[in-house]
Amino acid sequence: MLFGIDRLLADASLRKPLQGKRVALLAHPASVTADLTHSLDALVAAGVRISAVFGPQHGVRGDLQDNMIESPDFTDPQYGVPVFSLYGEVRRPTDASMDSFDVMLVDLQDVGCRIYTFVTTLLYVLEAAAKHGKAVWVLDRPNPAGRPVEGLTLLPGWESFVGAGPMPMRHGMTLGELGHWFIAHFGLDLDYRVVALQGWQPEAAPGFGWPPERPWINPSPNAANVNMSRAYAGTVMLEGTMLSEGRGTTRPLELFGAPDIDASAVIAEMRRLAPNWLAGCTLRPMWFQPTFHKHVGQLCSGVFLHAEGPGYDHAAFRPWRVQALGFKAIRALAPDYALWRDFPYEYVFDKLAIDVINGGPGLRQWVDDAGAAPGDLDALAAPDEAAWIEMRQSHLLY
Repeated sequence: MLFGIDRLLADASLRKPLQGKRVALLAHPASVTADLTHSLDALVAAGVRISAVFGPQHGVRGDLQDNMIESPDFTDPQYGVPVFSLYGEVRRPTDASMDSFDVMLVDLQDVGCRIYTFVTTLLYVLEAAAKHGKAVWVLDRPNPAGRPVEGLTLLPGWESFVGAGPMPMRHGMTLGELGHWFIAHFGLDLDYRVVALQGWQPEAAPGFGWPPERPWINPSPNAANVNMSRAYAGTVMLEGTMLSEGRGTTRPLELFGAPDIDASAVIAEMRRLAPNWLAGCTLRPMWFQPTFHKHVGQLCSGVFLHAEGPGYDHAAFRPWRVQALGFKAIRALAPDYALWRDFPYEYVFDKLAIDVINGGPGLRQWVDDAGAAPGDLDALAAPDEAAWIEMRQSHLLY
């Protein structure tokens, strides 16, 4: 199969509208071609007139390891063009940066989750392009989490840099498709094009979204593999808790734990509470010691989430519910456990991080309500999920 960047490079007719235009590139470390050349280098070599580069969270080259660390603007040392950070002094393109190009190419690898900040960066770029009369082309890439949808829809008033609009946590779309939805939902008027994937089969084994013949490149420093991208719609919620999500280990966002929990007991309680929610994955008790971030240097009892191997069932796996069940099990075993982390999350200072992540308080309230059963969360989420599946249908390209 071919990604959008590969089709653009292989087909001169696709590039023809770029002739004579100043072209900007929004890219990150996973913005590579089939032969693993960075898209910036490949586009310059193909004769595209790159006048500016934009970098999302973690930067164009991915030099910043930890979360919520800003990147500065700079001048690219090889090509001498300005590199504008969209995760530094600003989150939205400035008027000055918008004057540096005519067409922006967006080549970002997403992981299929609303909270992944590249989703919101795309919206901000589309809004700025509509304001300034610029064109935006998305060079589409696969959604490695595939088509399944899961989670509560973001509520009005809960928009943030990790919540661009009313969609569930696991949206099941590519960035190119999301661009079409953003334009329709927010009533934007701009020249928008998608250089579509060729041969993508999001429901086909063994990749179920990610072509296994294509090497995985981390789109952000802690997105280490396809297992992480499948689990992320659940494990990202750990950022709003006192539990470690595995930052400071070699498998971040694939596990959770802490020095003061018993992982085996947590897994047993998860199975007791809602065994059907654990379908399609394998939970393994393990130990880990973070080298930085939460519980640094402490031995933690943890649960590793395997969305891979013989136990993986793509259609059955529901990572948001699996992680929610982990919280519920800990709350059942230790009702007074200090689960929720109170700190400014992605520049939101007046709401709990777990609520910002979920786009509302519903998930946290369900966990903290001792009388709430798994069916109660299903009753909240299922209508949202069904509505999104219907809403997105007209915007799907594959």
